Amino acid sequence: MHNCSFLSTSMPYAALAYSFRLGISTVHYVIREVFEGTWKILAPFHMSIPTREMLLVTSHEFYSNCVGSIDRKHTRLKCPSKSGTKYPNYKHYYSVVLQGFADGQYRFTASDGGAYGQQSSGRIFLRSSLYQLLNSNNFNMIRKYHHHM
Repeated sequence: MHNCSFLSTSMPYAALAYSFRLGISTVHYVIREVFEGTWKILAPFHMSIPTREMLLVTSHEFYSNCVGSIDRKHTRLKCPSKSGTKYPNYKHYYSVVLQGFADGQYRFTASDGGAYGQQSSGRIFLRSSLYQLLNSNNFNMIRKYHHHM
């Protein structure tokens, strides 16, 4: 099965299953395995754990004390059964959130995915591994702030 079909067309799993004469659960499993394998292999090369030097370079790219830019993207989904109020977002549809962190050259340097649609950008960031890393002050660059979100 070519996962390119899913990536290039965003065909629903049911349509892919019909096209390849496979069960929907098999299509789901194959796509998930390919994505997880691709992430495991490529992430260390393209999104390595930030270092102090990387953050200093980024702050010079922004001409400030800023070490990156952060934003989020809501991915629409059907409301999972028995999910309560976790997935509805402020745009009035159900979603999961991908939050990305970019440097001054518009390159993603970190990401965090899977947050519930109803969570705010600030809360998603506070729960991310990137925030934990930055807040640990291992870089000796930032002051710790206590957030109440």
